Amino acid sequence: MMPRAEPLKDIIADLRMAASFVTIVPVASSKPAADGAVARATWALPVAGLLVGLAGAAAYAVASKLGLAPTTAALLALGTTIFITGALHEDGLADTADGLGGGRTRERKLEIMRDSRIGTYGGCALLLSLGLRWSALAAIANPWAVTLALCAAHAAARAGVPAFMSLVPPARPDGLSASAGSPPGRSVAIAFAIGTLTLALALGPGKALVGLILLSLAGLIVARLAIRQIGGQTGDILGAFEQTGEILILLVAAAFQMGG
Repeated sequence: MMPRAEPLKDIIADLRMAASFVTIVPVASSKPAADGAVARATWALPVAGLLVGLAGAAAYAVASKLGLAPTTAALLALGTTIFITGALHEDGLADTADGLGGGRTRERKLEIMRDSRIGTYGGCALLLSLGLRWSALAAIANPWAVTLALCAAHAAARAGVPAFMSLVPPARPDGLSASAGSPPGRSVAIAFAIGTLTLALALGPGKALVGLILLSLAGLIVARLAIRQIGGQTGDILGAFEQTGEILILLVAAAFQMGG
């Protein structure tokens, strides 16, 4: 539960903590990152994602105003979101692919995931992630529709992270995910509500429902793989889950856009 005293100050602190947790923006929270503070602040992850999406949308809009092709504008938008997040989630996706794909034992998989070098599985995963997101944005083309799609994708992809952290135990006692702790139910519910609302407002009820179903299935699949292969989740697993969410929502937006 978030403290009742000075609620506005606590909300701002949580927003700053969430932003500093998933972006390179220097807005570190004044709230100590201890005693479950990071876990409680996870409700604000979709808000931080919304800001990342808006940054990418701004890059796309500027590129379009300059007369650049949708393919080029999409690449610049994608590059902007990667820059502002410090490629945090892409790194998690690559490490997860290398670890789960390349290791034979639980210990070896975790060891590979901690290795900063990217292997074949990680390289292929990154190529697929970048290619699918880029092609989806290029297919949407319309700057306003791209804005809505990016906001929906980045908010919704992070909205499920608190629930994932709460339901799937850490794979090891140390590391980013373990140190963050398990989000309380209130943070999980608020994050889910923000993500769902953003999806509905940006894409409409029908597309939002499709997106929620796909995100839920993706969460179940990633959770099952993580538990079976390494015994739980890590920061890299969370990054892979976020990337999967981004891809799915952008593909939903592109598919409906192309379908009229």
